[in-house]
Amino acid sequence: MEITDALMRRLEELAGLKLSPEEREALRTDLARILSYFQKLGELDTEGVPPYEPLPGVRNVFREDEPEESLSQEEALKNAPRRDDGYFAVPRVFGGS
Repeated sequence: MEITDALMRRLEELAGLKLSPEEREALRTDLARILSYFQKLGELDTEGVPPYEPLPGVRNVFREDEPEESLSQEEALKNAPRRDDGYFAVPRVFGGS
């Protein structure tokens, strides 16, 4: 896969980055190296290799989801640096009005 200028611009946009030309080129080099590595992994013969199972025989180690008491809105917001009409106020992540 070729990492074109258009792809780099799109990645910057999606990640919310503003890269200098030097940073963009360094990132392009890193991404090309990573993709090359994954292509090499795809060439491995995995026939007969069982799927990875971190804890053989253990299927569900999660607890049951039981409702319990939670914080009040005021208690949850008491240490918030900014609030807006009873909600956490955070900086805008994506463009828009």
